[in-house]
Amino acid sequence: MAECIRVPLLLLLMCILLSVRLVPGVINPVAPEKNQGAGASMPRRRSAGWKLAEEAVCRDDLTRLCPKHSWNNNLAVLECLQDKKEETEIAAECNHLLWNYKLNLTTDPKFESVAVEVCKTTISEIKECAAEELGKGYLVSCLVDHRTNISDYQCSQYITKMTSIIFSDYRLICGFMDKCHEDINVLRCGSVSTGEKDIHSQGEVIACLEKGLVREAEEQRGAHVIKDDCKKSIMRVAELSSDDFHLDRYLYFACRDDRERFCENTLAGEGRVYKCLFNHKFEEAMSERCREALTTRQKLIAQDYKVSYSLAKACKSDLRKYRCSTDTNMPRAREARLSYLLLCLESAVHRGRVVSGQCQGEMMDYRRMLMEDFSLSPEIVLHCRSEIESHCSGLHRKGRTLHCLMGVGRGDASAIDPNCQRALQTLIQEADPGADYRIDRALNEACESVIQTACKHIRNGDPMILSCLMEHLYTEKMVEDCEHRLLELQYFIARDWKLDPILYKKCQGDASRICHTHGWNETNEMMPPGAIFSCLYRHAYRSVEQGRRLSRDCKVEVQRILHQRALDVKLDPELQKRCMTDLGKWCSEKTEPGQELECLQDHLEDLMSECREMVGNLTELESEDIQIEALLMRACEPVIQAHCHEVADNQIDTGDLMECLVQNKHQKEMNEKCVVGVTHFQLIQIKDFRFSYKFKTACKEDVLKLCPNIKKKAQIHFTEYVTSEDIRLEPELYDSCKQDITKLCPNVAYGNAQVIECLKENKRFLNSRCHQRIFNLQQVEMAEPELDYQLMRVCKHMIKPKNVLQCLKQNKNSELMDPKCKQMITKRQITQNTDYRLNPVLRKACKADIPKFCQSILNKATAETELEGQVIACLKLKYADQRLSSDCEDQIQIILQESALDYRLDPQLQLHCTQEITQLCAEEAAAQEQTGQVEECLKVNLLKIKSEPCKKEVLNILKESKADIFVDPVLHTACALDIKHHCAAIPPGRGRQMSCLMEALQDKRVRLQPECKKRLQDRIDMWSYAAKVAPAEGFSDLAMQVMTSPSKNYILTVICAGVALLFLMGLLCGRFTKRVTQELKDR
Repeated sequence: MAECIRVPLLLLLMCILLSVRLVPGVINPVAPEKNQGAGASMPRRRSAGWKLAEEAVCRDDLTRLCPKHSWNNNLAVLECLQDKKEETEIAAECNHLLWNYKLNLTTDPKFESVAVEVCKTTISEIKECAAEELGKGYLVSCLVDHRTNISDYQCSQYITKMTSIIFSDYRLICGFMDKCHEDINVLRCGSVSTGEKDIHSQGEVIACLEKGLVREAEEQRGAHVIKDDCKKSIMRVAELSSDDFHLDRYLYFACRDDRERFCENTLAGEGRVYKCLFNHKFEEAMSERCREALTTRQKLIAQDYKVSYSLAKACKSDLRKYRCSTDTNMPRAREARLSYLLLCLESAVHRGRVVSGQCQGEMMDYRRMLMEDFSLSPEIVLHCRSEIESHCSGLHRKGRTLHCLMGVGRGDASAIDPNCQRALQTLIQEADPGADYRIDRALNEACESVIQTACKHIRNGDPMILSCLMEHLYTEKMVEDCEHRLLELQYFIARDWKLDPILYKKCQGDASRICHTHGWNETNEMMPPGAIFSCLYRHAYRSVEQGRRLSRDCKVEVQRILHQRALDVKLDPELQKRCMTDLGKWCSEKTEPGQELECLQDHLEDLMSECREMVGNLTELESEDIQIEALLMRACEPVIQAHCHEVADNQIDTGDLMECLVQNKHQKEMNEKCVVGVTHFQLIQIKDFRFSYKFKTACKEDVLKLCPNIKKKAQIHFTEYVTSEDIRLEPELYDSCKQDITKLCPNVAYGNAQVIECLKENKRFLNSRCHQRIFNLQQVEMAEPELDYQLMRVCKHMIKPKNVLQCLKQNKNSELMDPKCKQMITKRQITQNTDYRLNPVLRKACKADIPKFCQSILNKATAETELEGQVIACLKLKYADQRLSSDCEDQIQIILQESALDYRLDPQLQLHCTQEITQLCAEEAAAQEQTGQVEECLKVNLLKIKSEPCKKEVLNILKESKADIFVDPVLHTACALDIKHHCAAIPPGRGRQMSCLMEALQDKRVRLQPECKKRLQDRIDMWSYAAKVAPAEGFSDLAMQVMTSPSKNYILTVICAGVALLFLMGLLCGRFTKRVTQELKDR
C-alpha cells in the first residue's frame, strides 16, 4: 500500500477489553515494558486480567480523573487519561507508562488477526486492504484509510476507537516519524526521542508542522521548506482526522471548552463539530487559541479540500462527474486546492449543469469562509502584506480586512500593488459572492436593513439582491456602511463579467459567438475578462443592417450593467484605466455620485486621446439610451411618470426619452437635479453630432459628406429648438454675450430661455457683438417660430396650425387665450416691430414698397445695425397717404391696429416718448392690460409735450387715425354703435368710415352717442392743432386735412369760388389777348 500511515493494532486491544466474546481464545496483550525514565517497575508479561488501574504510577491519577466504572476497562482508562488537557494533570511516570503500553501494542503483529476476524467482510469488500500482506501491521492502516467505506457496525466501531487512540501521538502513526523527523527538529516542534520529557499527547507537534506548512505556502520571511514526503504525511494526517475533531489532538485540546460553549448539541463525526466551530470562529467569546487552531485547519483545507471531510464527501460524485480531478496539465497539489474545486464546480453551476444540493451547500460554507478570513488565501497574505499593515491593521474579523483591501484598491489604484489587486480579483472569483450576497458576511451585515426594506420582494440569496441594492444606491433607503461595502464588491465584480451570474447566464451564448470566450473558469489572453463586457455592449445597440446583434435577454442585462456603471466611474474598468490621468487632472474635486463622468464630458476637448475616445463612445451610447444614466433617471422620475411614461416604457429608446425631458423642462414636476442633468446632457450634445442620436441618425451621411451644410430639416429644427432653451447650448452666442449676462442678467437662471429673454429685453444695452448675435437669433425665430423656445413653451396648449406666430397674433385677444401666452405674444410683436426684417410676412408683402418709399432709411442702415422701427414708421405714413400696394397695406393696417392698442408695439414712439410717458401717462403705462390708454393720454396731453420728436410721433398717430378709425381704438370703441347704425354700408379703410362719422356729426338730423360725439369733437380739435403745428407735407396731406376739417364746407366753397374766379379771369384775359393779336394781323 503506497504512502501508508501504518495504524497500530491497538484496535485489537480495544476489542479484547470491550468484550472477550468478540474473539474467543485470544489472550490479553503483553504489558508494556517499564520505562526506565519513569522509575516504575513493571514485568513484561501480565496475567490475562491485568488492568492499567492496578499500576501504582497511574493509580492516583486514575482515581482522581476517571470515573470508577471505567477502571476495569483498559481502553476506557486510556481514553480518559489521554484526553486530559494539561500536562500537569498526569504524572510523568504515568505518561510514559501509557506511551510504552500503546507502542508495544502497535508492534505486536498477532493483534492483526483480531482485525482480520472482526472486519472479515469489510476486508473482502475493499480490494486494497485484501491485497495487504499480513504480519506487518499494514492491514489496520488500510482499514483506517477506508474507514468511511466501512458499513459493518462492529468493524466500524473497532476502527473508530482505534483511530481516536492512534492519533493521540504522531509517533504511533507508522512512517510519520521517519518522514518528518528532520523537519520536526529544524522547526523545533517538540521531542522526538522517547528519552526526553514527553507529554501524553503529541498533537502540538503535528500542529507545529502544520503551521510550518502554512508559513511556507504564504512565503513568509524565514519559512522552512518542508520535505515533500513530510508534507504529504501532514496533509494525510489532517485528512484522516477530518471527520472527528477528537483526532486533531491540538485542535481538540485548544477548542474543548469552545466546543461545549458553541457546539454542545452537535454530534461528533463527519466533520460536524469542525463546521460548527468554523461558524463561530469570530464570536467574541471564542478563545484566541481555538481561533488560531481553527484558522490553521482552514488554511490546510484551502491547500487540500480533502482535509474537509464534509466537503470531500458531499462533492465526491460531482468532482468525478465534471472531471475536476483529471487535469493532466496541472500539478496534483494545485488540483487538490479548494480554490480549484470551487472554480470547477462553480463553472458547472454557471453553465447550467446539475450539482447536488448537498455539495452546493458545502461550497457555500467554504466560499463564505474565504470571504470572512483573508488569511486563508496565501496569495493575499503574500502579496497584500504591506497594504494590510499600512491601511487595514486591526480589522481581521468577519471579512473586514478583505473589504478594507478592496476599498484601498477601489479608492486609488496606485496605492495597491498590482499583484495584490490580482490576488483580490482571484479570491472574488473563487468565492463568487455575486451569486449569493450572503457569502460576503461584511456586506450581508452592513446591508441587512436595506435588503429588508428595499429588496424584501426578492427571494433571500437570489443574485438579483445585489442588483436591487445597486438600484437603491445613493437613495434615501441606502445606509452609508452598506454603500461602501457594496461599491467595494461591485468594483471587482465589474472587472470580470462572469462574476455577475445573471449577466453570464443570459449572455454566455452571445459572448461565445461574438467575443470568442471560453469556459467560466478559463482565461484567454486575447480576450481578458474585462474586455468581454466591452465587446458585448459594442454589439448591444447594433442595427439589423449592421448584423451580429445580441439576443434580447442579453441586451437587457447589458443595459442593466451599464445603468449600474453610470453610478460610479470606477465601476467601468476600461474608463477608469484610460482616464486615470485625466480624472486626476480635471476631476479631482468631483466626488459626488456621477460627477466624475460629467466632469470628463465637460472637458472632452481637453482629454487625452484614449480617454476622449472612451468618453465619446459612452456618451454616444447614452444619447441612444439615456436610461443608462441611472442617477439622472432617478432625479427625473416625477416628470417621467407625469409626462414621459409612454416613452420610458419603450424597450428601445432611440433618444425619445431625453427629447421628452427637454420638452418638459418647464413642468412643475421638474426638480433642480433633473434640470441640471438634462441641461448637462444638452451641453455635451453640441460638442459632437454623434452625441445626439436622432441628429446622428438623420444627418450622419450628410455630415460625413458635406459637414454642416446639408441638414435634415425635422431633426435640425428640434436640435435648434432645444439649444435655444439655454444660452450655454449656443457656444458662440454664450461667448459673445458672457459679459452682458454678468452685467445685465446676473440673477437670471439658465434654462427655459430666461437668459436669452433677458438679453432680448436689454438689447439696446448689449455690446455690438452680442447685439448682432441676438438679432440674428431673433431673425431665425421670427422666420421659424417653432424655434422660439419661450413662445412654444408658454403657448404650447394654444398652438394648433402650422403658422404658429401668425395664428397666435390673430387670436391674441381671444377670451380663450392664456394670459401668459398673450404676454409672450406681445413680446414677440414688440421684437418684430423693431425691424421689418424680423417680420417675414411683412417683408414679403412689402418687398416692392420698402425700396420705393423708404430707400433713404435703407441706405443709412448696415447689416449689423437694427432699424428700430424706422422702415415700419415710413410705411405707416405712406399708408395714411394711401400709396401702398394692397398686400403691404393689409399688413401695415394690422400693425397699426395692434400698435394703437399697445404703445410698446410702436418702437419709434417708445424711443422718443419714454420720458413723456413716464411723466404724463405713468398710470396708463402701468396698466396690466393695454387697450390704447397710453396713446390716448399722449394725444390728450399733446400741448404739454415739449420734445419735438415725441410730438411728431403723436401727430403721426393722429394722422394715421384719420386714415382708418380702427387705428384709434378709443374712438372706435366709443363710436362702434354709431358706425353700425350710420356707416354700416361703408367699407372700412382709406378714411371712409371716419368721413362718414364726421358728416354725421355735422348733420343736425343725426343724433350720435354722447361718448362718440365727445370723442369726435376731441379728435377734431386735435387735428386742428396738428394742422397748425404740422403743416401738410404734400397735396394728399392737404386734401386729408380739408376733408377732415370741421369747416370742410366753408373751405371747399372758398376753394371753389377761388377756382371759379380764376376761370373767369382766364376767360377774360384770353379774350383780350386774342383781340390784340387780330388787330396786329389786320395791319
